[in-house]
Amino acid sequence: MTDSRPCQLHPQSMCPAFGSLRVLTRLEGSHPVMATDTGCLYGLTFVTHFYGARKSILAAHLGTAELMAGEVVENTRAAIEVAAQEPGCQLIPVVSLCVAETAGLPEEMLPTRVGDAEVVLVRVPAYAIHSHPEAKDVALAALLRRLGEPEGGERDAKTVVLLGEVFPADPLAIDGLLRRIGVEATIALPGRSIDDMKRAARAGALAPLHPFYKETMAAFRSWDIPIVGGAPVGMSGTVSWLKAIGSLLRLDLEQVNRVAEEERAQAEAIIKAQPLAGRVIVSGYEGTELAYARLLAEAGAEVPYVSTSIAADPLTLPDEMWLRNNGTKEIVYRKSLEDDVAALDKYPPDLVLGTTPFCAIAKERGIPAVYFTNQLASRPLFLSGGMAATIGFIQQMINRSERYEWIQTFFEEEDFVDQGEVPLG
Repeated sequence: MTDSRPCQLHPQSMCPAFGSLRVLTRLEGSHPVMATDTGCLYGLTFVTHFYGARKSILAAHLGTAELMAGEVVENTRAAIEVAAQEPGCQLIPVVSLCVAETAGLPEEMLPTRVGDAEVVLVRVPAYAIHSHPEAKDVALAALLRRLGEPEGGERDAKTVVLLGEVFPADPLAIDGLLRRIGVEATIALPGRSIDDMKRAARAGALAPLHPFYKETMAAFRSWDIPIVGGAPVGMSGTVSWLKAIGSLLRLDLEQVNRVAEEERAQAEAIIKAQPLAGRVIVSGYEGTELAYARLLAEAGAEVPYVSTSIAADPLTLPDEMWLRNNGTKEIVYRKSLEDDVAALDKYPPDLVLGTTPFCAIAKERGIPAVYFTNQLASRPLFLSGGMAATIGFIQQMINRSERYEWIQTFFEEEDFVDQGEVPLG
């Protein structure tokens, strides 16, 4: 008997390690060295530049001959020496992938510092990491454990670390709102500044905007820095989040409540002005799918099904419980394409927010579909401003259903199928 269950031994996507490289290459003064075979090197450097790294990645030549001769360590050390000569080099992350010969790269045989640059081994066993967001977590945690400076100064009691790679305008908007309730400074991680990583270890609180930074949160716990649950998404989520920060940092609760209620009123006005109507399926591998689904449901959409590539975590529980109490019937972690297609059959939607292959299947059926990463993760999400941007875009997409149905009908025309030609008239 054939087992029809989808394979869960590997991610149904490209190598997740590019998430780590995305974090490491964007740091100013960072010059990564990759320890892996030529195939992995080619694929990951291509994708990294596609995502705007604007930086070369150095690598030892590790072909079959070098791997068989046991020259991995020597060649990697040589690449580190070259990286250290790059102008302004302050950090050399050595990325060891899951190639058998390099996955066990002995850290004690690598230098810890070359010239002015710290050398940090970042182990990214991509076969054991199921999504590129979680690979970001691995890289960031490795850097923080090495670079964080919890000692040597007083704790910045009213500084909040915002944890999550988000739309560039979001941290600015959140910072402005937090300053209104008494927060003195925010640090956004992962970011471009090595100094921010050092300062983060003395912050007053950590606020994970995304729920998948498990190793990074463990580093902050080791520094006795408290963690704020939830995220400022939607109406109720934002109010709860602001009040939690105010309580944790012992801010003026009257001022916190005033600002929170003002933000609630703005969100209510946005929903009243442009309420959503329609059924939406939300699926992706960014790790933010539950938060987006909650925002859409709060704005009036029906969201029967949500899936994500990340694993279940205590930080996802508030959004999960809220969704289940507000009409969501299925929430799938570590999802597969097969899970999503089954949901498409079970809950025929007006719009799909999904991965590339899932969107393709939906479009074949004449259903409007949007690639989650490029179209949603590249837009504001947080606070009332993010809500306004998201709701307007989603309603526009739902309103395109007739166009998608026309396209489907066009390509199903009998003459078109038989003749293999596009009718011009």
